[in-house]
Amino acid sequence: MYHYYTYDGRTLCSAGALPYPEISALPETGEVLWVFHRPPLSGRDTFPVTDPAQLTEREGVAQRWEFELNQIQLPGPYDALPPVEIVSPEQLFDGDVFLFCASRFVPDTAVKTGDVRMAQYRLNRELAALYAQKARQARYRGLFCVVSDPVDPLCRAVLTESNRAPSGEMDYQGLFSHQVRGFGLGVMNARAAYYARKDPRFASFLTEGRSFGPHGEDLVIANSIRNYDDALSRRLTEQAVRANLRMRELGFKPYIAPALSSGALSLLLCLRGRWHCSSTYLGGVFMGARNRVTAAGTELERLPLPRQLQDRLQTTMDRLRAID
Repeated sequence: MYHYYTYDGRTLCSAGALPYPEISALPETGEVLWVFHRPPLSGRDTFPVTDPAQLTEREGVAQRWEFELNQIQLPGPYDALPPVEIVSPEQLFDGDVFLFCASRFVPDTAVKTGDVRMAQYRLNRELAALYAQKARQARYRGLFCVVSDPVDPLCRAVLTESNRAPSGEMDYQGLFSHQVRGFGLGVMNARAAYYARKDPRFASFLTEGRSFGPHGEDLVIANSIRNYDDALSRRLTEQAVRANLRMRELGFKPYIAPALSSGALSLLLCLRGRWHCSSTYLGGVFMGARNRVTAAGTELERLPLPRQLQDRLQTTMDRLRAID
């Protein structure tokens, strides 16, 4: 039996009783909100209903991934790849690497302008802060890798909130800065390379160029370190930054290239101690650059940067510092 209610000018429907004014039937037109109850973080908290079955079916997200990922195999031997297991929330920080890929909000494909990454910040920050506190409680000493947008501000939020005591004061008993790392620059570097292959004006990037900064509006692409051209570099930067909007113009959300270039490939290079693009803590912010993990810590690539490029990087760092 379903119950119908009105609350704050909205129509609600629920399988259980709610403390709101009840109505006898649903209106013929208008939006209806289905209200459900489930344990926190056990599934989605809001979503569009496209099939009536979604109102009552259980979400088997973990079961789905265990089922599918364990069917990814070579044709033998069958123990060449590690098995995928479902773990309890209490076991999340038992390992050496924690990947934060969750998102509470991703703008619809109808959104084709603006900074769609920063639009996700407030809701995703709340979620990242929750897991940062869990890492603190577990006294986690592995890598906390952020892949969700906006990557770099979320890294800073994770570091900050893990070091916040229940009283709200900073006691610095959480994660160390070297434990938190963001993976968003990989795809921006790859997008710059894509346009460099397409346009001869940018060809120098393929052999002499570099990418720096966040996975977002304040990205810095250098067409060449040796023969830096500021105007050309800014043009290539603009194309890399807007590539996600170009994909949205095609009617798709851009997630395949980020998942592989920023996520899987960069993560593997990082864990193998090889040069890659990721964000590390530098000057009070998380800043993307080419780096590698060594036994002594993170080694950043050192290059003789031209003054104009240094100025661009300083502007980016100032803007990142101003967030929060």
